[in-house]
Amino acid sequence: MKLSAIAAATLTAAIAAPALAEISDGKVKIGILNDQSGVYADFGGKWSFEAAKMAAEDFGGKVLDAPIEIVTADHQNKPDIASNIARQWYDREQVDSIMELTTSSVALAVQGLSKSKKKINLVTGAATTELTGKQCSPYGFHWAYDTHALAVGTGGALVSQGGDSWYFLTADYAFGYSLEEQTGKFVKSKGGEVKGSVRHPLSTTDYSSFLLQAQASGAKVIGLANAGLDTANSIKQAAEFGIVAGGQRLAALLFTLSEVHGLGLDAAQGLSLTESFYWDRDDQSREFGERFFERTGRMPNMIHAGTYSGVLQYLKAIEKAGTDATEPVAKAMHEMPVDDVFARNAKVGANGRLISDVYLMEVKKPEESKRAWDYYKVLATVPGDEAYIKPSESGCDLTGQ
Repeated sequence: MKLSAIAAATLTAAIAAPALAEISDGKVKIGILNDQSGVYADFGGKWSFEAAKMAAEDFGGKVLDAPIEIVTADHQNKPDIASNIARQWYDREQVDSIMELTTSSVALAVQGLSKSKKKINLVTGAATTELTGKQCSPYGFHWAYDTHALAVGTGGALVSQGGDSWYFLTADYAFGYSLEEQTGKFVKSKGGEVKGSVRHPLSTTDYSSFLLQAQASGAKVIGLANAGLDTANSIKQAAEFGIVAGGQRLAALLFTLSEVHGLGLDAAQGLSLTESFYWDRDDQSREFGERFFERTGRMPNMIHAGTYSGVLQYLKAIEKAGTDATEPVAKAMHEMPVDDVFARNAKVGANGRLISDVYLMEVKKPEESKRAWDYYKVLATVPGDEAYIKPSESGCDLTGQ
Protein backbone atom coordinates (compact mmCIF):
# COMPACT_ATOMS: atom_id res chain seq x y z
CA MET A 1 0.00 0.00 0.00
CA LYS A 2 2.82 2.35 0.90
CA LEU A 3 4.59 1.57 -2.38
CA SER A 4 1.38 2.22 -4.32
CA ALA A 5 1.00 5.58 -2.66
CA ILE A 6 4.56 6.53 -3.63
CA ALA A 7 3.98 5.34 -7.19
CA ALA A 8 0.77 7.36 -7.39
CA ALA A 9 2.52 10.46 -6.13
CA THR A 10 5.32 10.00 -8.65
CA LEU A 11 2.80 9.58 -11.47
CA THR A 12 0.91 12.69 -10.36
CA ALA A 13 4.13 14.71 -10.33
CA ALA A 14 5.07 13.43 -13.77
CA ILE A 15 1.68 14.45 -15.17
CA ALA A 16 1.76 17.86 -13.46
CA ALA A 17 5.31 18.78 -14.50
CA PRO A 18 4.56 19.53 -18.19
CA ALA A 19 1.53 21.61 -17.20
CA LEU A 20 3.68 23.73 -14.92
CA ALA A 21 6.18 24.42 -17.71
CA GLU A 22 3.83 24.79 -20.66
CA ILE A 23 5.11 26.92 -23.55
CA SER A 24 2.82 27.27 -26.55
CA ASP A 25 4.38 26.56 -29.97
CA GLY A 26 7.66 25.59 -28.31
CA LYS A 27 8.92 29.19 -28.08
CA VAL A 28 8.18 32.59 -26.58
CA LYS A 29 7.76 35.20 -29.31
CA ILE A 30 7.63 38.93 -28.57
CA GLY A 31 6.77 41.59 -31.15
CA ILE A 32 8.19 45.13 -30.99
CA LEU A 33 5.74 47.28 -32.96
CA ASN A 34 6.60 50.96 -33.41
CA ASP A 35 7.50 53.84 -35.72
CA GLN A 36 10.76 53.07 -37.53
CA SER A 37 10.59 55.53 -40.43
CA GLY A 38 8.69 58.61 -39.24
CA VAL A 39 8.93 61.40 -36.66
CA TYR A 40 9.39 58.97 -33.74
CA ALA A 41 12.06 56.77 -35.36
CA ASP A 42 14.74 57.97 -32.92
CA PHE A 43 12.32 58.23 -30.01
CA GLY A 44 11.93 54.43 -30.04
CA GLY A 45 12.33 52.82 -33.44
CA LYS A 46 14.92 50.16 -34.15
CA TRP A 47 16.70 51.11 -30.93
CA SER A 48 13.78 49.69 -28.91
CA PHE A 49 14.15 46.48 -30.93
CA GLU A 50 17.80 46.33 -29.87
CA ALA A 51 16.81 46.94 -26.23
CA ALA A 52 14.33 44.06 -26.42
CA LYS A 53 16.98 41.76 -27.88
CA MET A 54 19.36 42.79 -25.08
CA ALA A 55 16.74 41.78 -22.50
CA ALA A 56 16.24 38.38 -24.10
CA GLU A 57 20.00 37.79 -24.24
CA ASP A 58 20.50 38.93 -20.64
CA PHE A 59 17.75 36.53 -19.57
CA GLY A 60 19.74 33.72 -21.15
CA GLY A 61 18.02 33.38 -24.52
CA LYS A 62 15.54 30.86 -23.13
CA VAL A 63 12.67 30.79 -20.66
CA LEU A 64 11.47 27.47 -19.20
CA ASP A 65 13.90 25.85 -21.69
CA ALA A 66 12.05 27.40 -24.64
CA PRO A 67 13.86 29.79 -27.02
CA ILE A 68 12.97 33.49 -26.98
CA GLU A 69 12.34 35.16 -30.32
CA ILE A 70 12.04 38.94 -30.84
CA VAL A 71 10.42 40.24 -34.04
CA THR A 72 9.68 43.81 -35.14
CA ALA A 73 7.65 45.86 -37.62
CA ASP A 74 7.01 49.51 -38.54
CA HIS A 75 3.41 50.65 -37.94
CA GLN A 76 4.04 54.03 -39.63
CA ASN A 77 2.02 55.76 -36.87
CA LYS A 78 -1.20 54.43 -38.42
CA PRO A 79 -3.66 52.53 -36.19
CA ASP A 80 -5.09 50.51 -39.10
CA ILE A 81 -1.65 49.31 -40.20
CA ALA A 82 -0.72 48.53 -36.60
CA SER A 83 -3.93 46.55 -36.04
CA ASN A 84 -3.40 44.54 -39.22
CA ILE A 85 0.17 43.66 -38.22
CA ALA A 86 -0.91 42.78 -34.68
CA ARG A 87 -3.75 40.58 -35.93
CA GLN A 88 -1.41 38.73 -38.29
CA TRP A 89 1.17 38.30 -35.55
CA TYR A 90 -1.39 36.85 -33.16
CA ASP A 91 -3.36 34.73 -35.64
CA ARG A 92 -0.66 33.41 -37.97
CA GLU A 93 2.80 34.00 -36.54
CA GLN A 94 2.39 32.77 -32.94
CA VAL A 95 3.41 36.07 -31.35
CA ASP A 96 2.66 35.87 -27.62
CA SER A 97 2.96 39.54 -26.65
CA ILE A 98 3.28 42.91 -28.42
CA MET A 99 5.28 45.76 -26.90
CA GLU A 100 6.53 49.36 -27.33
CA LEU A 101 3.64 50.76 -29.44
CA THR A 102 4.73 54.36 -30.00
CA THR A 103 1.82 56.75 -30.72
CA SER A 104 -1.26 56.79 -28.50
CA SER A 105 -3.84 56.01 -31.21
CA VAL A 106 -1.81 52.95 -32.22
CA ALA A 107 -1.36 51.78 -28.63
CA LEU A 108 -5.10 52.06 -27.90
CA ALA A 109 -5.99 50.15 -31.08
CA VAL A 110 -3.54 47.32 -30.39
CA GLN A 111 -4.47 47.15 -26.72
CA GLY A 112 -8.14 46.80 -27.71
CA LEU A 113 -7.29 43.97 -30.10
CA SER A 114 -5.03 42.30 -27.53
CA LYS A 115 -7.77 42.45 -24.94
CA SER A 116 -10.28 40.78 -27.28
CA LYS A 117 -7.77 38.03 -28.08
CA LYS A 118 -6.62 37.72 -24.46
CA LYS A 119 -3.03 38.58 -25.28
CA ILE A 120 -0.59 40.63 -23.21
CA ASN A 121 0.55 43.99 -24.55
CA LEU A 122 3.04 46.31 -22.87
CA VAL A 123 3.31 49.97 -23.91
CA THR A 124 6.49 52.01 -23.48
CA GLY A 125 6.25 54.47 -26.38
CA ALA A 126 2.78 56.03 -26.05
CA ALA A 127 1.68 58.73 -23.63
CA THR A 128 -2.10 58.56 -23.17
CA THR A 129 -3.44 57.80 -19.70
CA GLU A 130 -6.46 56.17 -21.36
CA LEU A 131 -4.39 52.97 -21.58
CA THR A 132 -4.73 52.58 -17.83
CA GLY A 133 -7.89 54.69 -17.62
CA LYS A 134 -11.23 54.07 -19.27
CA GLN A 135 -9.67 51.79 -21.93
CA CYS A 136 -7.60 49.71 -19.51
CA SER A 137 -7.22 45.97 -19.97
CA PRO A 138 -6.47 43.10 -17.58
CA TYR A 139 -3.76 42.10 -20.06
CA GLY A 140 -2.46 45.62 -20.79
CA PHE A 141 0.56 47.20 -19.11
CA HIS A 142 1.94 50.74 -19.40
CA TRP A 143 5.64 51.19 -18.66
CA ALA A 144 8.01 54.19 -18.82
CA TYR A 145 5.75 57.30 -18.74
CA ASP A 146 2.36 58.84 -19.49
CA THR A 147 1.00 62.37 -19.84
CA HIS A 148 0.11 62.47 -16.14
CA ALA A 149 3.67 61.64 -15.05
CA LEU A 150 5.08 64.23 -17.46
CA ALA A 151 2.68 66.86 -16.15
CA VAL A 152 3.54 66.10 -12.52
CA GLY A 153 7.27 66.07 -13.22
CA THR A 154 7.60 69.10 -15.47
CA GLY A 155 4.56 71.08 -14.34
CA GLY A 156 4.42 70.43 -10.62
CA ALA A 157 8.10 69.96 -9.82
CA LEU A 158 9.29 72.89 -11.95
CA VAL A 159 7.09 75.30 -9.98
CA SER A 160 8.97 74.22 -6.86
CA GLN A 161 12.19 75.15 -8.71
CA GLY A 162 10.93 78.73 -9.18
CA GLY A 163 9.04 78.37 -12.47
CA ASP A 164 5.75 79.68 -11.06
CA SER A 165 4.26 81.43 -14.13
CA TRP A 166 3.56 79.62 -17.40
CA TYR A 167 2.48 80.24 -20.98
CA PHE A 168 1.76 77.27 -23.27
CA LEU A 169 2.69 76.74 -26.90
CA THR A 170 0.30 73.92 -27.78
CA ALA A 171 -0.12 71.61 -30.78
CA ASP A 172 -3.68 72.02 -32.06
CA TYR A 173 -4.96 68.46 -31.53
CA ALA A 174 -6.10 66.21 -28.67
CA PHE A 175 -2.62 65.21 -27.49
CA GLY A 176 -1.53 68.85 -27.14
CA TYR A 177 -4.72 69.86 -25.35
CA SER A 178 -4.29 67.01 -22.87
CA LEU A 179 -0.68 67.94 -22.11
CA GLU A 180 -1.59 71.59 -21.60
CA GLU A 181 -4.60 70.81 -19.42
CA GLN A 182 -2.83 68.31 -17.18
CA THR A 183 0.35 70.35 -16.81
CA GLY A 184 -1.60 73.55 -16.12
CA LYS A 185 -3.50 71.74 -13.39
CA PHE A 186 -0.29 70.79 -11.59
CA VAL A 187 1.20 74.25 -12.04
CA LYS A 188 -1.83 75.72 -10.30
CA SER A 189 -1.90 73.03 -7.60
CA LYS A 190 1.63 74.07 -6.60
CA GLY A 191 0.68 77.74 -6.40
CA GLY A 192 1.76 78.71 -9.90
CA GLU A 193 -0.07 80.80 -12.51
CA VAL A 194 -0.99 80.04 -16.14
CA LYS A 195 -0.84 83.33 -18.09
CA GLY A 196 -2.30 81.97 -21.31
CA SER A 197 -1.67 79.77 -24.32
CA VAL A 198 -1.47 79.79 -28.10
CA ARG A 199 -2.14 76.86 -30.42
CA HIS A 200 -0.16 76.01 -33.52
CA PRO A 201 -1.02 73.66 -36.40
CA LEU A 202 0.50 70.18 -36.30
CA SER A 203 3.81 69.99 -38.24
CA THR A 204 3.99 73.71 -38.95
CA THR A 205 7.40 75.11 -39.87
CA ASP A 206 7.16 78.72 -38.65
CA TYR A 207 6.70 79.22 -34.89
CA SER A 208 7.82 82.86 -34.82
CA SER A 209 4.43 84.47 -34.13
CA PHE A 210 3.60 81.89 -31.45
CA LEU A 211 6.96 82.28 -29.74
CA LEU A 212 6.71 86.08 -29.79
CA GLN A 213 3.32 85.87 -28.03
CA ALA A 214 4.83 83.55 -25.42
CA GLN A 215 7.82 85.84 -24.98
CA ALA A 216 5.59 88.90 -24.60
CA SER A 217 3.54 87.19 -21.88
CA GLY A 218 6.40 87.60 -19.44
CA ALA A 219 5.86 84.09 -18.12
CA LYS A 220 8.87 82.52 -16.46
CA VAL A 221 8.25 79.21 -18.26
CA ILE A 222 7.09 78.55 -21.82
CA GLY A 223 5.56 75.08 -21.85
CA LEU A 224 5.85 73.24 -25.17
CA ALA A 225 2.74 71.05 -25.30
CA ASN A 226 3.74 69.29 -28.50
CA ALA A 227 6.06 66.45 -29.55
CA GLY A 228 8.56 65.20 -32.11
CA LEU A 229 9.65 67.66 -34.79
CA ASP A 230 7.18 70.27 -33.52
CA THR A 231 9.05 70.43 -30.22
CA ALA A 232 12.48 70.35 -31.85
CA ASN A 233 11.62 73.16 -34.26
CA SER A 234 10.03 75.22 -31.47
CA ILE A 235 13.25 74.96 -29.46
CA LYS A 236 15.46 75.83 -32.45
CA GLN A 237 13.46 78.96 -33.23
CA ALA A 238 13.25 79.93 -29.55
CA ALA A 239 17.06 79.89 -29.49
CA GLU A 240 17.10 82.23 -32.51
CA PHE A 241 14.84 84.67 -30.63
CA GLY A 242 17.09 84.50 -27.56
CA ILE A 243 14.22 83.45 -25.31
CA VAL A 244 16.31 81.39 -22.87
CA ALA A 245 19.16 83.91 -23.02
CA GLY A 246 16.57 86.55 -22.10
CA GLY A 247 15.72 84.79 -18.83
CA GLN A 248 12.67 82.69 -19.70
CA ARG A 249 12.75 78.90 -19.41
CA LEU A 250 11.56 76.39 -21.97
CA ALA A 251 9.82 73.26 -20.71
CA ALA A 252 9.37 70.43 -23.21
CA LEU A 253 6.47 68.31 -22.04
CA LEU A 254 7.43 65.29 -24.15
CA PHE A 255 11.10 65.18 -25.10
CA THR A 256 13.86 62.64 -24.54
CA LEU A 257 17.61 62.27 -24.63
CA SER A 258 17.46 61.19 -28.28
CA GLU A 259 15.84 64.46 -29.34
CA VAL A 260 18.24 66.52 -27.21
CA HIS A 261 21.12 64.79 -28.99
CA GLY A 262 19.56 65.59 -32.35
CA LEU A 263 19.20 69.27 -31.46
CA GLY A 264 22.59 69.72 -29.85
CA LEU A 265 23.36 71.54 -26.60
CA ASP A 266 23.69 74.97 -28.22
CA ALA A 267 19.96 74.96 -29.00
CA ALA A 268 18.71 72.72 -26.16
CA GLN A 269 20.67 74.20 -23.23
CA GLY A 270 18.51 75.23 -20.28
CA LEU A 271 15.56 73.14 -21.45
CA SER A 272 13.50 71.49 -18.70
CA LEU A 273 11.91 68.08 -19.27
CA THR A 274 10.88 64.89 -17.51
CA GLU A 275 12.18 61.38 -18.13
CA SER A 276 11.84 58.20 -16.10
CA PHE A 277 15.40 57.06 -16.85
CA TYR A 278 18.84 58.58 -17.38
CA TRP A 279 21.85 56.48 -18.36
CA ASP A 280 24.21 58.49 -16.12
CA ARG A 281 22.03 58.16 -12.99
CA ASP A 282 24.20 55.59 -11.18
CA ASP A 283 26.69 52.77 -11.74
CA GLN A 284 24.02 50.26 -12.82
CA SER A 285 22.43 52.59 -15.37
CA ARG A 286 25.87 53.59 -16.68
CA GLU A 287 26.83 49.95 -17.22
CA PHE A 288 23.59 49.36 -19.14
CA GLY A 289 24.09 52.58 -21.10
CA GLU A 290 27.60 51.64 -22.18
CA ARG A 291 26.45 48.19 -23.33
CA PHE A 292 23.60 49.76 -25.28
CA PHE A 293 26.02 52.27 -26.80
CA GLU A 294 28.31 49.45 -27.97
CA ARG A 295 25.39 47.97 -29.91
CA THR A 296 23.78 51.12 -31.27
CA GLY A 297 26.22 54.04 -31.12
CA ARG A 298 23.84 55.97 -28.85
CA MET A 299 22.78 56.09 -25.21
CA PRO A 300 19.29 54.85 -24.30
CA ASN A 301 16.37 57.12 -23.45
CA MET A 302 13.43 56.14 -21.24
CA ILE A 303 11.65 54.37 -24.12
CA HIS A 304 14.62 52.11 -24.87
CA ALA A 305 15.36 51.35 -21.21
CA GLY A 306 11.65 50.90 -20.51
CA THR A 307 11.35 48.39 -23.35
CA TYR A 308 14.31 46.46 -21.96
CA SER A 309 12.63 46.42 -18.54
CA GLY A 310 9.23 45.42 -19.91
CA VAL A 311 10.60 42.47 -21.90
CA LEU A 312 12.66 41.33 -18.92
CA GLN A 313 9.69 41.52 -16.55
CA TYR A 314 7.48 39.61 -19.00
CA LEU A 315 10.05 36.80 -19.18
CA LYS A 316 10.34 36.74 -15.39
CA ALA A 317 6.56 36.47 -15.17
CA ILE A 318 6.52 33.50 -17.56
CA GLU A 319 9.18 31.83 -15.43
CA LYS A 320 7.19 32.45 -12.25
CA ALA A 321 3.91 31.27 -13.81
CA GLY A 322 5.52 28.16 -15.31
CA THR A 323 3.72 28.86 -18.59
CA ASP A 324 3.28 31.52 -21.25
CA ALA A 325 -0.52 31.30 -21.00
CA THR A 326 -1.95 34.81 -20.73
CA GLU A 327 -3.99 34.66 -17.52
CA PRO A 328 -1.28 33.30 -15.18
CA VAL A 329 1.41 35.49 -16.76
CA ALA A 330 -0.73 38.63 -16.38
CA LYS A 331 -1.37 37.66 -12.75
CA ALA A 332 2.37 37.29 -12.16
CA MET A 333 3.05 40.63 -13.87
CA HIS A 334 0.67 42.34 -11.46
CA GLU A 335 2.10 40.59 -8.40
CA MET A 336 5.84 40.78 -8.98
CA PRO A 337 7.94 43.77 -7.87
CA VAL A 338 9.99 45.49 -10.58
CA ASP A 339 13.62 46.08 -9.68
CA ASP A 340 15.99 46.45 -12.61
CA VAL A 341 18.17 48.98 -14.39
CA PHE A 342 15.12 51.01 -15.40
CA ALA A 343 12.97 51.02 -12.26
CA ARG A 344 14.05 50.50 -8.66
CA ASN A 345 11.70 49.12 -6.01
CA ALA A 346 8.75 49.66 -8.34
CA LYS A 347 5.43 47.85 -8.65
CA VAL A 348 2.57 47.42 -11.08
CA GLY A 349 -0.74 49.02 -10.19
CA ALA A 350 -4.09 47.27 -10.46
CA ASN A 351 -4.71 49.07 -13.77
CA GLY A 352 -1.42 47.85 -15.30
CA ARG A 353 0.56 51.09 -14.84
CA LEU A 354 4.14 50.74 -13.64
CA ILE A 355 4.56 52.84 -10.51
CA SER A 356 8.13 54.13 -10.70
CA ASP A 357 9.98 57.39 -10.07
CA VAL A 358 10.34 60.11 -12.71
CA TYR A 359 12.98 62.83 -12.88
CA LEU A 360 12.82 66.54 -13.67
CA MET A 361 15.88 67.29 -15.82
CA GLU A 362 17.62 70.39 -17.08
CA VAL A 363 19.74 70.23 -20.22
CA LYS A 364 23.32 71.26 -19.55
CA LYS A 365 25.16 74.13 -21.18
CA PRO A 366 27.79 73.03 -23.72
CA GLU A 367 30.63 73.91 -21.34
CA GLU A 368 29.08 71.76 -18.58
CA SER A 369 29.01 68.59 -20.67
CA LYS A 370 32.05 66.32 -20.26
CA ARG A 371 31.31 63.98 -23.18
CA ALA A 372 28.74 63.13 -25.82
CA TRP A 373 25.38 62.16 -24.26
CA ASP A 374 26.33 63.87 -20.97
CA TYR A 375 23.34 66.16 -21.29
CA TYR A 376 21.26 66.25 -18.10
CA LYS A 377 21.31 67.66 -14.60
CA VAL A 378 18.70 66.05 -12.33
CA LEU A 379 16.75 68.86 -10.66
CA ALA A 380 14.21 66.77 -8.76
CA THR A 381 12.93 63.23 -8.27
CA VAL A 382 9.17 62.69 -8.29
CA PRO A 383 8.20 59.52 -6.38
CA GLY A 384 6.22 56.97 -8.38
CA ASP A 385 3.16 57.22 -6.14
CA GLU A 386 2.89 60.93 -6.98
CA ALA A 387 3.27 60.35 -10.72
CA TYR A 388 0.68 57.56 -10.83
CA ILE A 389 -3.09 57.89 -11.33
CA LYS A 390 -4.90 55.39 -9.12
CA PRO A 391 -7.51 53.17 -10.83
CA SER A 392 -10.35 54.74 -8.83
CA GLU A 393 -9.34 58.17 -10.18
CA SER A 394 -8.54 57.08 -13.73
CA GLY A 395 -11.87 55.49 -14.63
CA CYS A 396 -10.37 52.00 -14.96
CA ASP A 397 -12.74 49.25 -13.87
CA LEU A 398 -11.44 45.71 -14.32
CA THR A 399 -14.04 44.05 -12.13
CA GLY A 400 -15.68 41.18 -13.92
CA GLN A 401 -13.31 41.36 -16.94
